[in-house]
Amino acid sequence: MSLSLSIVIPAYNEAQRIGKTLHEIFAYLDEQRGESEVIVVDDGSRDETVRVSEEVFAAARGRTAASVIRVEPNRGKGHAVRAGLLAARAPVALFSDADLSTPISETPKLVAPIRTGQYDVAFGSRALDRSLIGVHQPRTRELSGQVFNFIMRHATGLPYSDTQCGFKAFRTDVCRPVFEGALIDRFGFDVELLYIAHKAGLRLLERAVRWNDVEGSKVSLRTGLQGFDELREVRRNDKRGLYDEAIRRTRETAARARAERPTLLDQETESDASPELAAQRI
Repeated sequence: MSLSLSIVIPAYNEAQRIGKTLHEIFAYLDEQRGESEVIVVDDGSRDETVRVSEEVFAAARGRTAASVIRVEPNRGKGHAVRAGLLAARAPVALFSDADLSTPISETPKLVAPIRTGQYDVAFGSRALDRSLIGVHQPRTRELSGQVFNFIMRHATGLPYSDTQCGFKAFRTDVCRPVFEGALIDRFGFDVELLYIAHKAGLRLLERAVRWNDVEGSKVSLRTGLQGFDELREVRRNDKRGLYDEAIRRTRETAARARAERPTLLDQETESDASPELAAQRI
């Protein structure tokens, strides 16, 4: 099977909504050209997340492969996301939160610029166009997110407006050393992935996406405070040289990949290498 897209869903105690999420993803993928795969990474759930996922997979029909990766014990969302990305077999892998706070129909906004060879990483942003937010978070959580982003920019030098939206896509061959070199397992993993990719000179795109707050968020005051500690951890890791090897390998891999395969489109001419065309081919 030649796959065009891998979708990774990190899941922790998501039995109540993972079924609906997977049905929506399969329905979307069945309408697209090409074959895809869905990977649910169960992060040590104590409920029936695995059973529900496997039941949906067994009932699914179409051109989408599906699998569950089980992590025991619970390691954190960052570890789950990396496990799924490292297992992805398609040239482009996207991870999405299990609540689909960003609708899966927003996928072409991130995947198309990677498939046309313009970017190596594309990630959704709630901050670039707040008119796309349908259901807002409680005001205190929105404010805390803005504070986190302000501190993140000063602590890391990353120039982005929203690193925490759970909707990100990667060119897998180029980004594999980034996944392998990341160390943070919990809240700060998004920043760390973008930090390593940015330092390695990859081409990153922050793009506005539709987003809705969904009840049942796993983000708490404790995890939020932990995120600030993990910003400092990213800086410490960098100063200690813990990312140096990943950055070196990423640069080498990116240079080789661009020389050998500048675009991920199956067939391309200069006139049709556009994000709009790529969106039709996903």
